[in-house]
Amino acid sequence: MKKRLITAGTVVFWILVWQAAAMLVGKSLLLASPVEVAHRLIELIPENTFLSSVLFSTGKIMLGFFSGTVIGVVFAVLSGKFVFFEKLFSPLITAVKAVPVASFTILALIWISSADLSVLITLLIAVPVVYSNVFEGIRATDPKLKVMADIFHISPFKRFVGVYLSQIMPYFRSAVHLAVGLCWKSGVAAEVIGTPKGSIGEKLYNSKIYLETADLFAWTFVIIILSLITERLLLLLTDIAVKRIEKL
Repeated sequence: MKKRLITAGTVVFWILVWQAAAMLVGKSLLLASPVEVAHRLIELIPENTFLSSVLFSTGKIMLGFFSGTVIGVVFAVLSGKFVFFEKLFSPLITAVKAVPVASFTILALIWISSADLSVLITLLIAVPVVYSNVFEGIRATDPKLKVMADIFHISPFKRFVGVYLSQIMPYFRSAVHLAVGLCWKSGVAAEVIGTPKGSIGEKLYNSKIYLETADLFAWTFVIIILSLITERLLLLLTDIAVKRIEKL
């Protein structure tokens, strides 16, 4: 309860700072106030295009996230098992980490349509995050547990659950926690550049073109909320899946 009160108080504090800054600037074109943004958000939600834009961007970004997660886990497992794959994947992961999202986005527009752009970009963002964390979890696995599993001839499934899963999951949860937010940021940024019809990125781009600052803040708030919801939901599903596996 105390933690929630502190969180609520912190949010209220920064909203008041935002309101004070908006009053100081005195021009909503430069900085819309919280009241203006809230009013505009209330107007946007009932619109027919609001839900379709949310579903479009969420679907594309989550598809890229899940694809990148699967690839990152597979790469990490192969690298943890074979040194050859670790050496093979290392330059690729380093390159993906270093290259700016804008460069990937512009290059990707040559290969694919703007509608699928955010899928590819979020995939590329998720892979190195998941790979690095899961691979670190595999390397951090206590070798004594492996020896014990060999001595007692523990079955492969129980070995996976008892030895590897328990060691890797904290690292995987950390990867999900980091990757979801980064995928939303990079995915929407890709949509702003590619402006696929019916996406949140298109709404942000139009807000900039038509100098609708309140719309820009409102859609940004929507992105933050969607990022938080998907992150909490994915972490919850991860925890539930682990508990189910442990009971088998």
